[in-house]
Amino acid sequence: MTAPHAGHRIASVFAGVLLAGTALAAPAVADDHRPGPASVTAQDDQAQAAAYARGRVIAHPSVLVRKTPNRNHPPIGEIPFGTYIDIKCKVNGEVIDGNPRWYLLKNGGWVSARWVENVNGIPPWCRA
Repeated sequence: MTAPHAGHRIASVFAGVLLAGTALAAPAVADDHRPGPASVTAQDDQAQAAAYARGRVIAHPSVLVRKTPNRNHPPIGEIPFGTYIDIKCKVNGEVIDGNPRWYLLKNGGWVSARWVENVNGIPPWCRA
């Protein structure tokens, strides 16, 4: 029997290190692909965003946000020109400049559709 050469021992040690490193690294790689709270939240945000129509304010300098789909009450806020908004649904309300449509915003409040450019489709009708 001959003694193993130094090269054989180095190769054996190197192979052992590679196997041990692979075993240690495998769970970390697998964890990166499991849906965790951050990825679930991102998916929920994307699904929620897809549930709303998108519009852009075209009124200068801003569009007024109302409590109801008419001008019977004072404005509760305003949104500046060029701002993108999420629209939940639409109803017929007070006619503004020939347009009877009013949009219910995702975060509440109503704006006249006359002052909003539809960006990704037309909002659905609101359900009673």
